[in-house]
Amino acid sequence: MNAEDVARYLREHPDFLNEHHELFTELTVPHPQHGGQAISLAERQLHALRDKIRALEVKLAELIRFGEENDDISAKVHRLAVALLLAGSQASVRAALVDGLRDDFAVPHVSLKLWGAVAEAVGEGSPLGDMAVSEAVRRQIDALRHPYCGAPESMEMASWFGEAAPHIRSLALMPLRDAGGCFGLLALGSEEAERFYAEMGTLYLDRIGDMAAAALAARAR
Repeated sequence: MNAEDVARYLREHPDFLNEHHELFTELTVPHPQHGGQAISLAERQLHALRDKIRALEVKLAELIRFGEENDDISAKVHRLAVALLLAGSQASVRAALVDGLRDDFAVPHVSLKLWGAVAEAVGEGSPLGDMAVSEAVRRQIDALRHPYCGAPESMEMASWFGEAAPHIRSLALMPLRDAGGCFGLLALGSEEAERFYAEMGTLYLDRIGDMAAAALAARAR
């Protein structure tokens, strides 16, 4: 009989140690932290349980932290939604977006680009309408199913942030759509390369983009 046979027997007869409980104190195993010291099976099991408890405590603390962070972000999204509902014009929508994203979400640079019917409803003189967005970029934005996060893929994208363009290291691009299709984009920029990275979650960016699109399209009618 070898060690595998013993292990197999104990797995197949789970009541063995219960029927021979004296083995818990008679048999000894090496201490998990002090190899030269022997301890009973019962004490070794206690050490194992303590290790599991510590691991669970770390996991619980992590889950609590994530929950608190999500609650905080949800509250910010709610405040932004209220501000967009109260905005009476497209210019007010833009102001609500810029102020909310800058002050509540600490996004240093925000750019809003519109084209098509929504841009025409705003008027050429408005800072909201920007027909200078190239056709290639419009097609790229229209093809997005989720917000793009990462480094600027072209000089054109960086140029949307004016004087800060040379310093933009990462951005998030949110397509703005209504029933007629994609009519613009909301772009967030940062000097930090890791602020918007390719693997980050986009759930809240999706929601902010949807809210912005709905508020802008509603005020273009």
